[in-house]
Amino acid sequence: MKTKGKLLLTLFLITWVAFAFTSFTNKGQQYIGKSYFDSEGFQSMVNQYKDQLGRLILMPLDAEKAIENITVSKSEVEHYRNYYGTIAEQIESIQYQYVDSINQAEVEGNVTLKEQLIKERDSKIADIQQNFNSDEYVEEKIRNQRAQAIRSYVAEQQRQTKDFLNEYSYFTYSFTNVETGETIESPHNHKDLSIVYSEKFGKPKQYFSVDNTVNISLYDNYDAVTEEYIVQGEIGKFEGSISIPKTLLASSHMERDYSNFTFAKWAFYLIWITGIVALIALFTFAKPSWNQFRSLEKLESSFSSWPIDLRVISTIIMAYIALAFMDSLANMIQHNVNYYVNYWVSYNVKLVTYGITTFIPTSLTILGVVWCWRAIRDVDNVPNQLKNAYFYKMAEGVKDLLINRSIAFQTLFVLGTAFFAGIGIVGAFMSGELAVIYLILFFFIALPAFISFLNRMGYLNRIIKQTEDMAEGRLTTEIKVKGKSPLARHAKNLNHLREGVRKSVSEQAKSERLKTELITNVSHDLRTPLTSIITYTDLLKNPNLSDEERKQYIDVLDKKSARLKTLIEDLFEVSKMASGNIELTKQRIDLTQLFKQAIGEHGESFKDTGLDMKVTAPDQPLWAYVDGQKLWRVLDNLVVNTLKYSLKGSRVYLTLRQNGRDAEFVVKNISNYELGDHVEELTERFKRADASRHTDGSGLGLAIAQSIVDLHNGRLKIDVDGDLFKVTVTIPSDY
Repeated sequence: MKTKGKLLLTLFLITWVAFAFTSFTNKGQQYIGKSYFDSEGFQSMVNQYKDQLGRLILMPLDAEKAIENITVSKSEVEHYRNYYGTIAEQIESIQYQYVDSINQAEVEGNVTLKEQLIKERDSKIADIQQNFNSDEYVEEKIRNQRAQAIRSYVAEQQRQTKDFLNEYSYFTYSFTNVETGETIESPHNHKDLSIVYSEKFGKPKQYFSVDNTVNISLYDNYDAVTEEYIVQGEIGKFEGSISIPKTLLASSHMERDYSNFTFAKWAFYLIWITGIVALIALFTFAKPSWNQFRSLEKLESSFSSWPIDLRVISTIIMAYIALAFMDSLANMIQHNVNYYVNYWVSYNVKLVTYGITTFIPTSLTILGVVWCWRAIRDVDNVPNQLKNAYFYKMAEGVKDLLINRSIAFQTLFVLGTAFFAGIGIVGAFMSGELAVIYLILFFFIALPAFISFLNRMGYLNRIIKQTEDMAEGRLTTEIKVKGKSPLARHAKNLNHLREGVRKSVSEQAKSERLKTELITNVSHDLRTPLTSIITYTDLLKNPNLSDEERKQYIDVLDKKSARLKTLIEDLFEVSKMASGNIELTKQRIDLTQLFKQAIGEHGESFKDTGLDMKVTAPDQPLWAYVDGQKLWRVLDNLVVNTLKYSLKGSRVYLTLRQNGRDAEFVVKNISNYELGDHVEELTERFKRADASRHTDGSGLGLAIAQSIVDLHNGRLKIDVDGDLFKVTVTIPSDY
């Protein structure tokens, strides 16, 4: 018990000596041999006071004199004149600004407003023309603009003067202008006041110099800064003094800072003196020895079970935490003493709390240093300790990681960047309290996760190596699946890749087949009308044709050429859409109205073909931002398809409805032709449900519709159940 008591005393004395030393290092230069009036805070405030004193009190800007001295150069006239462009550009701009308003007034029949706007426009144009016709006119405008800015600046300075006198009411001043002999004194400049701070100017010291040259911002009609105008002022020399009487200091906000500085100064003096006493007591009374530290064998045994690098790092962390708390305790004494003057109980509790939180990490640092040193002194046991170190285990994981050095470098680089650029380290440097949380999270969460990450990267490299074998065609070896990690799932997915390769080959064959069909269908559909045109053109060359025959041949040519034109235009349009070389003009459109118009245009055609049309549409508007012309093309193509390919005498269902956030257009009909199994190919170019190609369609209707829907970020879906053909178009709505 006696040994442990001595150890506790030793730790306390070392902590107090360390705190006294760190506070002396950080705060000594601010307090030793200095008063409050030597502090940086006070000197900064005095410099601000002197700057405003000269500018606002001793030598304020004379507005009328500054206005009289305004000069305007030829280049400034040209700059002002051409600031908004040439005369033609400025007049065009004014006319453009008024054209809409004048037209609106004319539409509304408001003659008075129209005349007023025209008068206002012509007045501005006349002003622009005058700018370019007369230098004197421009010069006068510049003078007026600068004069107005000077008056506004001086008025603002006068308002600031009142605030200045109120804010620095505890200062007194008395100055005499060296050139004019004029004396300027503060309102409360009494000779019998007791002075606590004073600063004199003039012989033999430097004069108080004031330069009231200022930069004034000029503004245009839109309150935008156009340029900075320099008002050349005067340089004055003054002799006199500024001072702070004791009675005025006591009634100012500075009294609190003054008292706080004085209290903190003597508090630190006491800490430094007792620190010297503690250092003497440490070597004369406590006399630290190895036997004192052996009294904590259980704690040392537990600490020694940690890896050696973990012990060293934890000791460094504790040292940093101890220094952070010492700095916080010193700052509390320096800045918060005056605040707690009326709350001594709370202040003492906080001091004791900070003292304990400083003593604990400091003691742990001392114990860590001693125990780490004793472990390192056992040279024979060092190799075994290094093998059990955290970083040695990291090296084991790096072996697998280095199978692919590129990935190894990128992984380490990303981890290092993420760690050192993380917001946590910023917080650690800014605050001692945050540093504690950050270091604990890093040490017990981030570091183990880092080791696990390295092992996973090694496994990833093995997966990549076997994947390269698969890419070269060696598909016999299966990748070993280890555990249930994402990498294990990835390995399992790669084992399914061989099946995917076979599916890919099948899809490639399908793509080649569709490409061949596309070329064949294009050739067939273009050649048929072209052949007819050539044939009937040759027949028309016969001079013996009757008028009736000639008329029939011309009708055929007209139909075939129209057919050829439609095919070429559709092919050109779908090619543009597929390449993305098309622009949408989106507007907010009522889809209900668009839907009814698209169906209404084909009402008679449905009756002629004997189809029973069943239309369902919402009663209220269904809005969406779409290109109305192109979306109408989609609806028209789908309706025309039902006319061409529906079974005669059957029903056709056309529906528009709101489906969640989307607008949904559905077409259902019974097909007149056998659809086959390749329904997903119907949106391919020149692909028809009528495989025998008896109809006169281009085969591009659904392909064009698909492209337009894709451009609107929508979906076009085809479903087939026997002969039931269903198309669903989904477009994002604006509800």
